[in-house]
Amino acid sequence: MSSTTPPFTTRPELTGDFGMVASTHWLASAAGMSVLERGGNAFDAAVAAGFVLQVAEPHLNGPGGEVPILLWSEAEQKVSVVCGQGVAPAAATVEHYTGLGLEIVPGTGLLAATVPGAFDGWLTMLERWGTWTVADVLEPAISYAERGVPVLPRIADTIATVEQLFTEDWATSAAHWMPDGQVPAPGSRLTNPTLAATYRRVVAEAQAASTGREGQIAAARAAWYRGFVAEAIAKFCAETAWRDSSGEVHGGLLTGDDLAGWRATVEEPLSFDYHGHTVCKTGPWGQGPVFLQQLALLAGTDLGSMDHLGPDYIHTVTESAKLAFADREAWYGDPAFTDVPVGTLLSESYNAGRRALIGPEASLELRPGTVDGRTPRLFQPSAAVAAYQNAAGAGEPTVAPNGRTRGDTCHLDVVDRFGNMVSATPSGGWLQSSPVIPELGFPLGTRAQMFWLQDGLPASLRPGARPRTTLTPSFALREGKPWLAFGTPGGDQQDQWSLNFFLTLVHTGMNLQEAIDAPMFHSAHFPSSFFPRESRPGVLLVEDRVGAGVVDELRRRGHEVEVQDSWTLGRLSAVARATAPGGFLRAAANPRGAQGYAAGR
Repeated sequence: MSSTTPPFTTRPELTGDFGMVASTHWLASAAGMSVLERGGNAFDAAVAAGFVLQVAEPHLNGPGGEVPILLWSEAEQKVSVVCGQGVAPAAATVEHYTGLGLEIVPGTGLLAATVPGAFDGWLTMLERWGTWTVADVLEPAISYAERGVPVLPRIADTIATVEQLFTEDWATSAAHWMPDGQVPAPGSRLTNPTLAATYRRVVAEAQAASTGREGQIAAARAAWYRGFVAEAIAKFCAETAWRDSSGEVHGGLLTGDDLAGWRATVEEPLSFDYHGHTVCKTGPWGQGPVFLQQLALLAGTDLGSMDHLGPDYIHTVTESAKLAFADREAWYGDPAFTDVPVGTLLSESYNAGRRALIGPEASLELRPGTVDGRTPRLFQPSAAVAAYQNAAGAGEPTVAPNGRTRGDTCHLDVVDRFGNMVSATPSGGWLQSSPVIPELGFPLGTRAQMFWLQDGLPASLRPGARPRTTLTPSFALREGKPWLAFGTPGGDQQDQWSLNFFLTLVHTGMNLQEAIDAPMFHSAHFPSSFFPRESRPGVLLVEDRVGAGVVDELRRRGHEVEVQDSWTLGRLSAVARATAPGGFLRAAANPRGAQGYAAGR
């Protein structure tokens, strides 16, 4: 007799028909759900939740960062991309950096700053698809910044790691994040009254400028990019200098003109059809197309017949990832500045040839493809840079013990009762990324570290170009109908963890929570997108729950397997809507890290 008992999950998959919010922090999920309960739509809810994440997870994102968004508009019946990724300053040339003796962009400090794109990314979605005012969507974040949020253990750990950097070199950050001269204790109350005042002034200027919603959004945008916020950023970059991860002291390049000349854009997504599903991603200014390239490679395999998370399955997915990410390194960049051959990269003829490279043994080479007769080009580090990269180690972006800082990311998903859906991955402007601008209550971001300081590469540093970001929200349709909004933090791992989650849904029939809870794995084979851009050829990280037998077989095939503790890889969240009439909305969130939650009814 067959059992109807579902497999164990860490929490239930939520089902309902009113609305769902899932994110990397319970306060953001609750804030988003409160917006839905008070009549807002998915876009209003996502914006409010996004601003709360800046307060609740300042080690993972902030106002100085960026946000790419994928959304489904039920009214428009289409998927759109909002690019809230800011660009390099006009003065940011390869020659400027190399003239300072740099061979790679520092991972911290003012030289790594791009235009802060998150604010206009959120406001662009609010303006075009939302219904609430700027004051409405900022109110929860302002309240939390004034009253305080509980200090997550990882916030305390992050500040402790950079305590010496703050006290010796970044005085404004020490004053801001350690107001009593001590690292805040986990569970204590963290406030940011300066940020609250910044957002209150934005609201006040918006309301003074107009009585209409659109006029207030325009005025808030002006305050940020042409008014007092831009003025404070420009002054801080021009008049101060700080020690960064190069070990030297540098000022910044961002100017008021850089901020005034930039706007978030709305674009069409790239997509690929896989087993009745259409996956949508950003363009190649992000790493999103590697998800699609992996699908294009796997479409010609018999993945569905393999034992899920068995050695054949993990080997096939991993070797496909190595090929796709090698192409990311060779071909991806801002398409406004470089010709990215995405059509060929996703074509069956190209992927048939690439697929043939997947053998029974793990590859230890970085093998980008020749596309349309064009030879791939990769960054060529000097001997000194290569030695530094090799010594640095790798892994998920985090805070390194030696004081070099790597940030991480947040994610949120929303679906409302009307069928609108949002997937957003805000990041950057981490508390450990750059010194706090004391008048504003936040630091700038460091996304420029993803440019190469070598001319002629698709991701070379160019004034006004977008860095090839790792931020990569995901959206999927099933049989042409909107189905799933999902994503994860994790830097270079995002389009591996998200892919693994999606493949589990498609090939096993698990529900959202079961697929999130499943053991996770990823490759560290290719160059990291984060300073100092190291790679670890052949290294495969797997959670120990895959089993010793699987690990032994993967090692026999040549993978350098590093077994990780249970519940340590992946931090996915997702919302879904039924594609058949009368079905439910669904949501799930990641138990790893003990802070992600979904809410809904």
